[in-house]
Amino acid sequence: MGPSPEGGGPVPSSRRGPSSRPLSARQLDALRRAADGQTHKQIGRGLGIDEKSVGKFMTEVFRKLGASNMPNAVLLACRAGLLDGRPQRHGDHAGFAAHRYRGEEPCEVCWEGERAYRRDRRAARKTSTSHAA
Repeated sequence: MGPSPEGGGPVPSSRRGPSSRPLSARQLDALRRAADGQTHKQIGRGLGIDEKSVGKFMTEVFRKLGASNMPNAVLLACRAGLLDGRPQRHGDHAGFAAHRYRGEEPCEVCWEGERAYRRDRRAARKTSTSHAA
């Protein structure tokens, strides 16, 4: 099951990377509220939880997305299509990661983008190794 009926998944940006577990509907709702600029107090009221619990709740959202803070979490969620229901990246490494996050087999276009990404990374490592020698 994906993070929402619309699908979508995070684009890794931190060293930790995203969790393999999808966001729950409730976590996605909290993230949408945060993206709309609501405070922890407003989010807590909307979710029916204590304001102090919202911080812990959002920490779990950050961990699942591989985000370091709220703006980073919102950015990753937007890129992955979690907040508007459609993936905004397709045919590259990020699109590939979004398919995987949703538990789907990546489409051929995203596979080709992933292959190109891996080729570029190998070439960059090879170049940096030859310069260091």
